[in-house]
Amino acid sequence: MMLVKSVTDIGAAVRRKRKGDGLTLIDAAGLCNVNYRFLSNLENGKPTVRLDKVLQVLAALGLELEIKERTWSNE
Repeated sequence: MMLVKSVTDIGAAVRRKRKGDGLTLIDAAGLCNVNYRFLSNLENGKPTVRLDKVLQVLAALGLELEIKERTWSNE
């Protein structure tokens, strides 16, 4: 589990999972039904990637995105 604060964080998680699974960018793009450039952009934290495709990649690689309410500190 990790706290995501940016697209770069999501991209890093995708890259770790892809490499951990022994997939090349080309293989993973095919598995996720996205093109190579999109997956490369996602892994490199491009801020304008399409959210629907990000979710598609996460699902195909066996990753989940969870949203929860933030807890606020009294600082």
